[in-house]
Amino acid sequence: MSDALPRGARLGVDVGKARIGLAGSDPDGLVATPVETVARVLSVPTTTDGIPAVTADVARIAAEAADRSAAVVYVGLPRHLSGNEGAATADAREFAGRLAREIDPVPVHLVDERMTTVTAHAQLRSAGRKTVKHRPVIDQAAAVIILQHALDAERASGTRAGERLES
Repeated sequence: MSDALPRGARLGVDVGKARIGLAGSDPDGLVATPVETVARVLSVPTTTDGIPAVTADVARIAAEAADRSAAVVYVGLPRHLSGNEGAATADAREFAGRLAREIDPVPVHLVDERMTTVTAHAQLRSAGRKTVKHRPVIDQAAAVIILQHALDAERASGTRAGERLES
C-alpha cells in the first residue's frame, strides 16, 4: 500500500430507501466484512439555523466510524447503468453530506455502486441462501461489495477511491 494512505479501518455504506447496509475493513484495508443493517430515517428535521438535524441513522454510522477509528467512509453512489444520475443518486449524495458533516474530519468518499445489489443477490443465492431470506442481509452484502471495490481501487492506485465530499 502507498505511504500516501494512512493506516486505519474503512467503512462502506449502502444507502437504501428503508435500510442502510454497513460494512467494515481491517486497519490495513485488505478485506471488507458485513457489520450491520441500520434502519433508514426518511424525515430529516432542520435545526433553527436551517441545518439538517443529526438523525439516528447518521448518528449510528458516526458512532461506528468513531469506534473503529475509521480512516475513511465510502458511500455508494447509485448511478443508472448509463452513468447518469437520478433521484437515488441525489438521495445518496444528500445522506453522505449529512454524514460528512457529522464525522468531520474523517473523509467521506462517494464510489460508483452500479449493480452492487444485483451482485449481492447473486452471491447470496450461490451461497445457498433463499431469496426470501436475503432481505435482512442484502444491504450489508451490498455494502461489502462497495467497500471491497474501494479497497481494491485503493491498492491499485495508491489513493482513496471515488469522489471526496467536503463537509
